[in-house]
Amino acid sequence: MRKNIVLIVTVCCCILAACKKETETLQITGISEYAPLKPGKYITYQLDSFRYLPFSTQGITISFQVKYLVDAEITDNSGRQAFRILRYIRKTAADAWEDDNTFTALETNNGYEFVENNLRFIKMKEPIRNAYSWKGNAYIDVQTSDPNAPDLRYLEDWDYVYDSVNAPLTLGSITLDSTVKVNQRDEVIGNPGDPNLYSEENFSVEYYAKRIGLVYKRFLHTEYQPPTSSNGNGYYSDASKGLTLTLIDHN
Repeated sequence: MRKNIVLIVTVCCCILAACKKETETLQITGISEYAPLKPGKYITYQLDSFRYLPFSTQGITISFQVKYLVDAEITDNSGRQAFRILRYIRKTAADAWEDDNTFTALETNNGYEFVENNLRFIKMKEPIRNAYSWKGNAYIDVQTSDPNAPDLRYLEDWDYVYDSVNAPLTLGSITLDSTVKVNQRDEVIGNPGDPNLYSEENFSVEYYAKRIGLVYKRFLHTEYQPPTSSNGNGYYSDASKGLTLTLIDHN
C-alpha cells in the first residue's frame, strides 16, 4: 500500500511539473513578446530591393535603410484597436530620413496581423511552437475582378509554419538570444533551368526576436516568360521582385 501511495505522489508531481513547464513555455513565446506594439518603438533595417531590367533576365539590387516606427494607437476599419506604423527611408546613414509609407499592425486574440498596401497578412498565430501552421494570406483576395489590380494569385493558399522557436540568431554584429522562424513559402513551378519553358519561383521567410519584433525577412517572386519565337529571348515579367530586410538598429 505504501508503495502505491509513493507511486501516485510521484506521478502527480511529474504531471504538475510538465504542466508548469508547458505553461512557462507558452508564456515565454507569446505573440506580444515577439511582436511588441508600443508608440515610440522603432526598428531600422538594411533594405536590399531586387528587380529585373525590363524584358531581360538581368537583375539589379538597390540598397536603402528603412525605419519602421510605431506612431500611435488607432482604430482600424473594423473598429479594432490597432497601431499605425510609419516607414521612413534613406540611402545611407549620412542622409536625412524621408517619409515613405504607412502600415497598420494589430494583435488579435490569438494572432498578429500586418496590413501593407491594403493587403492583410496574418504574420503570427498562437500557439507559438515548432511545426504549428496557419493560412497566413487568408484575408487576401487573390481572385479580384479589378483589371487594374496586380495579379496576386501567387499568394494563394500559403501555409505559414513555425520553425526554430526560441533559437538564437546572429545578424552581422548583432546576436539575438531568442527568435522564431516563420517559413511562409518555398515553391518552384516548372523548370527554371530550361529557358524555353515558363517557370515561377516563390520564396518567403521571416524571423522575429523576443522584445524586438521582425528582425529578418527574405522574399522572392519571379515569373519567367519563355521566348515566343526561335530567335527571341526569354525574360522575367514586371511582377518579378524580391527584397531582404536585415535588422541594424532598434530601441
